[in-house]
Amino acid sequence: MTLSSAAAAMPIDGRQSQTALAIARGTARYLHALGYGVVSELPLPSGRRADLVALGGDGEIVIVEIKSSVADFRADRKWMDYRLHCDRLFFATVADVPCEIFPGAAGLIVADAFGAAIVNEAPEHRLPAATRRTIMLRFAHAAALRLQALADPQGPYTGEF
Repeated sequence: MTLSSAAAAMPIDGRQSQTALAIARGTARYLHALGYGVVSELPLPSGRRADLVALGGDGEIVIVEIKSSVADFRADRKWMDYRLHCDRLFFATVADVPCEIFPGAAGLIVADAFGAAIVNEAPEHRLPAATRRTIMLRFAHAAALRLQALADPQGPYTGEF
């Protein structure tokens, strides 16, 4: 796999800053080390897109909302919508952002491009079975399309995931 084909697996639409991309990379590495599969920029049934969705081997669904600065956090108040689509919700940020600005209703991860650590655990709110099924199907569909796009870079997969 080349670097360009690996980039195809991660939908980057130009909205993410270099800092946000670094946070996403380090957080995904950390979640992978904990046994989760991770999909970035996953469309949710509400019409929102989650920055990172992690699926545990036991079916646990974690959403991570990336905030690269204080201004980024203050400008975005849609985070409560994500709560409806996961068992646990985390924010992920860099060490320069004060941890105190993040609400206690979500967990907090501090990351850089190479790894991450949980600063505050997220409260657990188990999803209803129907919602869990919906999110798991979206996760599986997106992951399969992205894997196929890596295997067949000239295939007709643009914009589907």
